[in-house]
Amino acid sequence: MRWNRRAGANHHYRNALKMRSMHLEEVNQQNKDAKFTTDIQQNENIIRDTFQRCSDLEWRSIDVNLSTQWLVVYIDNLIDKQQLEEFVIKPMQASAAAGRIANGPNELKNDVISVSMTSCSSSISQTIRNLLEGHAAILMPGSSDVLTVSIPDSTQRSLEEPPSEPVIRGPRDGFIEQISTNISLIRSRLKTPKLKVEYITLGELSRTRIAITYLEGIALDTLVNEVRTRLKPIQLDGILDSGYIEEFIEDQPFSPFPQVHSTERPDVVVAEMLEGKVAILVDTTPFVMVAPMTFWTGLQASEDYYIRWPVATFIRWIRILFIHLAVFAPPLYVAVTTYHQEMIPTNLVLSIAASREAVPFPAMIEALLMEIIFEALREAGIRLPKQIGQAISIVGGLVIGQAAVEAGFISAPVVIIVSITGISSFTIPRYSFANGIRLLRFPMLFLAGTLGLYGIVLGFIGVMLHVTSLRSFGVLYFSPLTPFKWTGLTDVLIRIPTWAKFRMPRNNQEGEQS
Repeated sequence: MRWNRRAGANHHYRNALKMRSMHLEEVNQQNKDAKFTTDIQQNENIIRDTFQRCSDLEWRSIDVNLSTQWLVVYIDNLIDKQQLEEFVIKPMQASAAAGRIANGPNELKNDVISVSMTSCSSSISQTIRNLLEGHAAILMPGSSDVLTVSIPDSTQRSLEEPPSEPVIRGPRDGFIEQISTNISLIRSRLKTPKLKVEYITLGELSRTRIAITYLEGIALDTLVNEVRTRLKPIQLDGILDSGYIEEFIEDQPFSPFPQVHSTERPDVVVAEMLEGKVAILVDTTPFVMVAPMTFWTGLQASEDYYIRWPVATFIRWIRILFIHLAVFAPPLYVAVTTYHQEMIPTNLVLSIAASREAVPFPAMIEALLMEIIFEALREAGIRLPKQIGQAISIVGGLVIGQAAVEAGFISAPVVIIVSITGISSFTIPRYSFANGIRLLRFPMLFLAGTLGLYGIVLGFIGVMLHVTSLRSFGVLYFSPLTPFKWTGLTDVLIRIPTWAKFRMPRNNQEGEQS
């Protein structure tokens, strides 16, 4: 099996990150083997020193008798204080009032408190880590072991339809920022012990939980091992979104095409796992990555499988048509009007020439200006508040376009071409894939403006060579067309009826990896 590993140009960047992380590891290692003592006052001072100037560190003391106190410490807003009071503080106070004094953390855990997720450790670093993950720590005099109880705060965003992937027919729930909730959404759709979830922790400071999720027996072991291999060496101070990880694990970081599929929809993740793919969930982000990804994944929407197959097939061909318009419409206009006027009917040539009579720029500059203005309006529409963003982008486009044509800066045909191009790019269902397609338009414009149709042909050949040689976790990006595979076409150019799928497409990457 041949895997295309990223290396080379980003080697120095990785080394810089590694050196910085090594420094953090050295600092952590100094405290890794440190232990608590049997002196509760000394243990309290250790925690207070560690969390200096942390006003959200809360302490509760419980008087056991005149000379003995138990200490409960936690970080505010990370735990459920109502449950802490109900299942930890009150039982401890009742036990002390009744004279039933636990001799150590184990006895306290077994006989007093009513929390199932507990752990005892004398390690300072482990206790600090548990506090930061939403545990409460209980310090007892005469014991070097610290009891930690897990009572995480249950406050979370409600399940909503993902705004980036709306559907007319299909499930309305989407992933949220809590990884445990996201895994439960997957498990609610796959009620089988074959669904495996492996946790790893990345980020020296953020300590972000990552879950590698796959279906045993359906996903290839080599693929799962490769995902583990690429994830574990990642060394960063903080991981705030799955995008941080994506740049480390993709095969070709300089390609405009995404090689890992990101989605907010649980039904999409489950459907891809049933095809033998591996999902990577990152805590604190609703975007789940699925690997490997192919070119055709970018053109498939989840709704394709919820509507009748003739309609889904027709819509796929519409997308294929418009993806070509999104890339080639402005370059073709520039090439034909600049170098190949004989290819246009006479009446149309005269009409275009009349509209461009007062324009001072060549066609390439004219189209390039309009494309940049369109991208700026699009970006402004996304960044502005939702209530005014859409209105600004529409009104801005109409007003600026009309004013530019009347002032003679640009011609009306260019406005029409760029508008069609913008609409075409919106037909692509995957946002990250659509971004790659939009980028291709600009080098194509330069090639068309300098070499005409020959430049467009050269650009097309270059794109095809790149796409057909690109791999995602060992899977050829343009498969099943290259290498050609009849069985794979049933879900690419057409969407065959569900009843015609006589068996589950397990391990469909097996024959494509090399």
